[in-house]
Amino acid sequence: MAADGTPCADFMDWELETSTCNGLKQEKQLCASQRRCYSLCRRKSFSAFVASKRDGSAEEGSPPWRCCGQTFNEHSAVHKHAAGTHDAEIRQLTQAAYERSLSQLGEEAETQRRTEREAEPVDISAWIPESGHISEEQLQKGPGKVLLFYRYCPVEDPHAVRAWQEALCEKLHLTGKVRLATEGINGTVGGTDAATDLYIDAMRSHPLFKMEKEDFKTSDGGPECFKDMRVGVHKEIVPMGMDPDVISYQLAGDHLEPEEFHEEVKALLAKGDSCNDTILLDCRNFYESKIGQFTQCLAPSIRKFSYFPDYVDQNLDLFRDKKVLMYCTGGIRCERGSAYLRSKDVCKEVYQLKGGIHNYLERFPEGFYRGKLFVFDERYAISSNKDVISDCRYCGGPWDQYELCSTEFCRQLVLSCPACRRDDGRTACCPACQTKGRAPHHREECECTDGRPRIPRDAVS
Repeated sequence: MAADGTPCADFMDWELETSTCNGLKQEKQLCASQRRCYSLCRRKSFSAFVASKRDGSAEEGSPPWRCCGQTFNEHSAVHKHAAGTHDAEIRQLTQAAYERSLSQLGEEAETQRRTEREAEPVDISAWIPESGHISEEQLQKGPGKVLLFYRYCPVEDPHAVRAWQEALCEKLHLTGKVRLATEGINGTVGGTDAATDLYIDAMRSHPLFKMEKEDFKTSDGGPECFKDMRVGVHKEIVPMGMDPDVISYQLAGDHLEPEEFHEEVKALLAKGDSCNDTILLDCRNFYESKIGQFTQCLAPSIRKFSYFPDYVDQNLDLFRDKKVLMYCTGGIRCERGSAYLRSKDVCKEVYQLKGGIHNYLERFPEGFYRGKLFVFDERYAISSNKDVISDCRYCGGPWDQYELCSTEFCRQLVLSCPACRRDDGRTACCPACQTKGRAPHHREECECTDGRPRIPRDAVS
């Protein structure tokens, strides 16, 4: 989806007959929006294929799946068979579903354009706070902070809320990103102390969100932490690639306050290697957990949150009959991630850290979370302790400050210490990118991505 909520133009101009998406190699040639759509179609097609092999007439106690003259008792077994034996059939189902999605996107785009032409303008002036008592200089200069927040709630007209957010952020000279959907709002904005305080007041006074001051996590920063201000309407307020009407935040796991979560982790660590009934699950991306994580956690090596459902599907036995303690940066990914995990009906219990790592570190800066906390802005990371748990990509020395790969069109994050950058010129994410210099090549295609499984399989303890 584009920032204005319309389907991405990449879909509209794409010629199906010249791009058949035949396998992972061709999928990599798609833009990010196309890959997300194709990945969702692939998951749905795979699930539908497996479901079609369920033996509905089987008596109680009999194997639930039959395929190719074989019987399967476990999800993991039938999934492995389908992936290995019926890949070509599943690709055909995926392609057909993908073409239908493209057609539907075109129809939805036209309907949305027609609706927006007919829509009456919304008066948002009542939602803009009075700022006459604060000078423009106070709104633009001086100490500042970055806010992190979200709220799941029904939003009937996200486009009207978008117009309000754009006007509000412009008035307060804020920068950052705000995602809106019919399921709620998710944002991180930076500004001066005066500006962000007014923003919090405006959000709390809006009748839709019913937010409290503690719902906003704060850290040192300001408008310089973001390049601009972007407000968009999307299908999801956190991109997991699953229909919010199917996997709803209302199905999320039980919330644990930081103090409760701390005690759970303490009990887990006290048991040591003998504990095999509890999993401490980091549902962030690999480059986030690489520089900071809870002690003794399971941190999947996934590159984006939209891969999390596939990770769960391919590692169901890992979670079977376990108590799962989930965490993420601010809590929003756990809302949907725990809902998806619970939908599989394999875990004994599913809990999530309320307010995420951000909230935990405010209570336990020297607790069980060690290293930096990755943030999605120009700072890349914030810290509450001095531990460095990651290494320089090249010399192996302790280092946890990310930079962007210097190779044009790659732009992946790299941990390269000052000595390696200064003395050896190692400013790229891998040797392949280093040799390419600034020569144009396909984005995100190098040793870093080619050498990492898209969906890792983790060992069952």
